Amino acid sequence: MTRIAVMALQGAFAEHEQVLRRLGAETFQVRQLSDWQQPKDGVVLPGGESTVQVRLLRELGLLEPVRSAIAGGLPVLATCAGLILLAKEEQGQPRQGLCTMDIDVCRNAYGRQLGSFCADGRVEGIAGSFPMTFIRAPYVRKLRSPNVEVLSRVDGRIVGVRQHNQIAVAFHPELTADDRLHALFLDMARKRKH
Repeated sequence: MTRIAVMALQGAFAEHEQVLRRLGAETFQVRQLSDWQQPKDGVVLPGGESTVQVRLLRELGLLEPVRSAIAGGLPVLATCAGLILLAKEEQGQPRQGLCTMDIDVCRNAYGRQLGSFCADGRVEGIAGSFPMTFIRAPYVRKLRSPNVEVLSRVDGRIVGVRQHNQIAVAFHPELTADDRLHALFLDMARKRKH
């Protein structure tokens, strides 16, 4: 069975676990270094507050182990704040996060909580339209490498990207009934396993 680590330091991690379990994966929460050291086929970085998440990852000794696992090919699905964690740059400045993805992000691009909205968009590799829930969402300002593929755009802004083993989106697929993005991630995790 495919085993997925869900970063449970902060944010909407429980909803990701529910979707992954519904799709037949086994999940476990990562709250400290000993949790992270369990066998896993992929990791989910949920939404929340990216600044708090980076601070907690650093304080718990998780930042470097998680970074090196992702850089080494561990599949990752990152949503909202997770997208910011993976970005190497924020508005042209180097970021202090996991920094495994060659993208430049704009944080809280859609404003505060009142700037939350829903849209239907396209996700490369998924047929038809996909429901997208944005909550104080970031977007990708710039791709810093040809290795980054655009998965989604809404109103001309890049809101979904993929770079090798990393899928990162500005929206919250775990808050909709559509589990196809999680299925795409699990497929990537299973392929790497075999």
